[in-house]
Amino acid sequence: MRVLGVDPGLTRMGVGVVEGRIGAPMRMVAAGVLRSPADAPIAERLLVIEGQVEQWLDEHNPDAVAVERMFAQEGVRTIMGTAQAAGVAMVAAARRGLPVALHTPSEVKAAITGDGRAQKEQVAAMVVRILKLSSAPKPVDATDALALAICHVWRGGAADRIAEALQRQGVSLPSGNVPMHRERGRRKGGFR
Repeated sequence: MRVLGVDPGLTRMGVGVVEGRIGAPMRMVAAGVLRSPADAPIAERLLVIEGQVEQWLDEHNPDAVAVERMFAQEGVRTIMGTAQAAGVAMVAAARRGLPVALHTPSEVKAAITGDGRAQKEQVAAMVVRILKLSSAPKPVDATDALALAICHVWRGGAADRIAEALQRQGVSLPSGNVPMHRERGRRKGGFR
């Protein structure tokens, strides 16, 4: 399973792609940061981010996209820009028919470190360890995006296995409960 993790932000959006599955070593495919000019109007900034997200989707061909779920801990102005940037990433994925999952920071921390209240340094250290890197990617937004992608591989893969087991037993899932990823290459042709 190949997952694009997105740590949303209007000025800096962390992106990271990992490949792996539950019970097997995971590897980093790419990590980086997308940027938009702080002095541009919001609509132009979102357009810049959308173009960069599209490039990452084209280049890395993920099976799913994992985005950090926002919560209103900071000021409304900050959360609005971050939420708008997250929405752009989700729309770009949906346009391609890719499943999108939202994970809260505490879910990611718990999945990566075992502690939902872990510090950023602890998460970064575990990302380095899990992906067998020499150091954490910089800036921290890229490392956070990798953590999101790792979390999704582990959580999304488990959800897929449960859904498949239920389907084999003849249990139908309520609408909206579909497997979290698809076989690679089956989603070409746009939104379904």
